[in-house]
Amino acid sequence: MNIRFISARILTMKDEEEIYEGSLYTQDDSIVYVGPALTEAEEAQKLPAGYKPDRTIDCGGNLLMPGFKNAHAHSGMSILRSCADDMPLSDWLNTQIFPREAKLDAQMIADATKLSVLEYLTGGMTACFDMYLTPESEAQSYKDMGYRAVLCGNLNNFSSSVEYTEEMYDKLNHFDPLISYEIGFHAEYTCSDELMRSLSDMAHRHNAPVYTHLSETKGEVEGCIERYGKTPAAYLDQIGMFDNGGGGFHCVHMSDEDFDIFKNRGLSVITNPGSNTKLASGIAPISTYLKKGINVGIGTDGPASNNCLDMFREMFLTTGLAKLREEDASAVDALEVLKMATVGSAKAMRLFDADVLDAGKAADIIMIDLNQPNMRPFNNIAKNIVYSGSKSNVAMTMIAGRILYMNGSFDDSIDVERIYTRAQEIIDTIR
Repeated sequence: MNIRFISARILTMKDEEEIYEGSLYTQDDSIVYVGPALTEAEEAQKLPAGYKPDRTIDCGGNLLMPGFKNAHAHSGMSILRSCADDMPLSDWLNTQIFPREAKLDAQMIADATKLSVLEYLTGGMTACFDMYLTPESEAQSYKDMGYRAVLCGNLNNFSSSVEYTEEMYDKLNHFDPLISYEIGFHAEYTCSDELMRSLSDMAHRHNAPVYTHLSETKGEVEGCIERYGKTPAAYLDQIGMFDNGGGGFHCVHMSDEDFDIFKNRGLSVITNPGSNTKLASGIAPISTYLKKGINVGIGTDGPASNNCLDMFREMFLTTGLAKLREEDASAVDALEVLKMATVGSAKAMRLFDADVLDAGKAADIIMIDLNQPNMRPFNNIAKNIVYSGSKSNVAMTMIAGRILYMNGSFDDSIDVERIYTRAQEIIDTIR
């Protein structure tokens, strides 16, 4: 479908480009024009030959911008929301989450994934980086929902294998245009040295980046130093895990050497302030990452540890907690945070065609409703999204040229009530 958006405020997220008034045109799954409003004669000159819009949307002065990218998620964990709250991470995982996860099958996880997608859409998230247990069934759910997803390997001592990870890498990178797969493992503390070295060898065979939970808690870092005499980042770098890039989820407790490794290897940090706050894991050194030129993306983490899949909350916490950590109200500017949630996350996820609004880029677009009290007056719209915005301001979420959520309603292809019913059936089964 070809869609023409008129009377819009536009925030492309391109470097140094401020909000301006204009129009945006999509053709099938891509943007073909974004810029000042076009006359009919200019349309004939600047749009593809023979272009005709199937639909025109008058934005009424509302804001079009790139969708947020959720750069770390465990979507299938939506089924475990509020099953285990107010507990330390170790107890939360070992006594509550792992035993329940053992009862989940691939179809349950697929159905739970769809529940998370509904929440992503209402919050303006046009892609997620999903690390969970059954990537094939999850990929099918994303395809069914028309949602863009990067699946991440979840290798550990208890499930999966390097062989399976390689199988998924080969299969899911050719599964659907909206789906890709990156090599990953759960964490240093859940994988043996032999297993991680084997995965590093696989990554070298494919010249591929690797992603993992990294330095989330002090206990994790201390345990790695006891085992290997090095921090998790330094140990993984030593065995060549990051030779082709990648990144770490959380990255809360990092040393000066760790910062240098991330800088020199071109690694991305994916911060998860909501989860880190709820589990009392600590506050990530975001200011240091920015000063060193390390790419930062933002993720929600799983809906059992957060428990809300809400990028607005994550953005506010990213800047707010950084200010507290540094005791400096100027730390981590809101515009930098907005960049993290869009461009930074897209870079971390290797979604290079879905980072900004520009001709030739993916039509992954959201509309922010500015006609609500929390968005007025217009002093600094971009910063206000971070400091005052909420999911209630998301008027539209478009992925690959398809509007999947608009004005409080999902696309007709999405059976919302069935998704809700299945979620309840699953949790009633595994309690």
